[in-house]
Amino acid sequence: MRHRLFIPAATALLIALTACTQDELADDNRLPEGEYPVVIRATGLSVEATPQAAPSTRATVDGDWQGVQTVALKMGDAVKEYTVTPNSADNTKATLSCENDPHYWTSRDPITVSAWWPLDKADITRMPAVKVAEDQSTLAAFQGSDFISAIDRTVEFNDPKLTFDHRTARVAIELKPGTGFTSVDGATVSLVSLSTDNENPTAIKTYHASGNSYEALTAPQTVAKGEPFIRVELGGGTFYFRPQNDVVLEEGNRYTYTVKVNATGLTLEGCTIGGWEPGQGESGAAEDLGYNYDNTTNTYTVYNADGLMAWNEATRKDLSINCTLTADIDLTGKKWTPIGKGTMSEYGYQGTFDGQGHRITGLAITTDNPQGESAALFGGIGGNGEVKNLQLVDVDYDVKQGGASGGIAVSNYGTLTACSVTGTIATASGGVGGIAANNVGTITACWFNGTLAGSMPGNIASTNLGTINACYYGKNGYKGVMNNYGTTDTNEIYSGASWQPAVYGMNPALTGNDYQWVLGPDDLPVLQKKP
Repeated sequence: MRHRLFIPAATALLIALTACTQDELADDNRLPEGEYPVVIRATGLSVEATPQAAPSTRATVDGDWQGVQTVALKMGDAVKEYTVTPNSADNTKATLSCENDPHYWTSRDPITVSAWWPLDKADITRMPAVKVAEDQSTLAAFQGSDFISAIDRTVEFNDPKLTFDHRTARVAIELKPGTGFTSVDGATVSLVSLSTDNENPTAIKTYHASGNSYEALTAPQTVAKGEPFIRVELGGGTFYFRPQNDVVLEEGNRYTYTVKVNATGLTLEGCTIGGWEPGQGESGAAEDLGYNYDNTTNTYTVYNADGLMAWNEATRKDLSINCTLTADIDLTGKKWTPIGKGTMSEYGYQGTFDGQGHRITGLAITTDNPQGESAALFGGIGGNGEVKNLQLVDVDYDVKQGGASGGIAVSNYGTLTACSVTGTIATASGGVGGIAANNVGTITACWFNGTLAGSMPGNIASTNLGTINACYYGKNGYKGVMNNYGTTDTNEIYSGASWQPAVYGMNPALTGNDYQWVLGPDDLPVLQKKP
């Protein structure tokens, strides 16, 4: 089903052309040439006024002629500029006239008339293409984006009426606070993913009409399903509505969306489609992005797999983007690309990844590249990078040809704190580490329990040139660190033994950290926020 939405179906402009009486006509139905100029009394722009629109500033979009100085009026092949004089008592009425070179009535026969506003001052014979303002946050810019026309309309001599239509589509958004918000005051609302035909903007900042109402005028177009359409910025977060069907914005229609803003995304309560009068309605949930983005802190707050994948993609352009998990994440079926490169510190991840005690499950990476390819959550963590309070559960890494593999990172130049990994990590020939294949930075209070296979396996790190503090691992036949050139403190938990000693050993090292280890129901440590 297509969404067909917004602006008044047809805004009626009744144009009364000055009538000539029967006795003023020549016997052959012709009027004396050059004696009866066409003077138009325009009425009938009876549409809903934009809230907070002052009578002195309103224009055609709001139901009156205030603010419109001239229109182009075409009769035959001739196009002439007519002056608009609004009625001082009622701005929904106006007189359209031309003093110097008007059109003239020549007979009582019907005529074909076209008219439009605004004009192309460089060539008034050409009706301009619809081109709306990118920033419609001011009333003047919003109203100035309106385009009206009456094309090839028949005008009867005895009943001279002309109906104008809007050439734009009108989109209105009604915001409501949802879960996580008590108010939507201060929101910024934009329409995005728009067509750039005729040099139109790809995004439009809306006019804050009143209260929680926002409006914008667009050129007629179709917004493809799945693309962001409505963007709401509120409380440092950015939220999107992605329609599940094509949105067809037709000229002369109004589209009204009622949207709830929740901490986890937008919920579409319903929409009204049609003219100024009440249209048909529908309701449903907006597509969930899985994250919120705070541009002030450059942080993705992630709560599902799609959100984590979106953050992964964003880091390919900016390795400093922070990430905070607010829920456990299941990556089953997702193709993960390790973040950053481990060849040098400056090529690694430079932000802060805070798991907040949550688990990532289903992370599986298989490579078979003869040129070498690594497997890990992070290819490299740079000197400014930090990963903390995260548990990877049942990872499955299989590097079939050349390349290293590490539970959290291939190479760590930064800080790893309170992280754990379980599962299978295997390489054909490269270094393999339960937490990191290579550590040049600091690893504190982390643990690994699982299977290692590859060259120089180490339960915490294959090679250590940095510092490892209070880390533990389950017995599997390998050391905590295979090649140590730094400072290391790793401890083995024997098969079948309790992991309680690991809890006791790791927590004292977590000074200043928000989370600590406790023994979980499967007798393995789990993270818990400190009281």
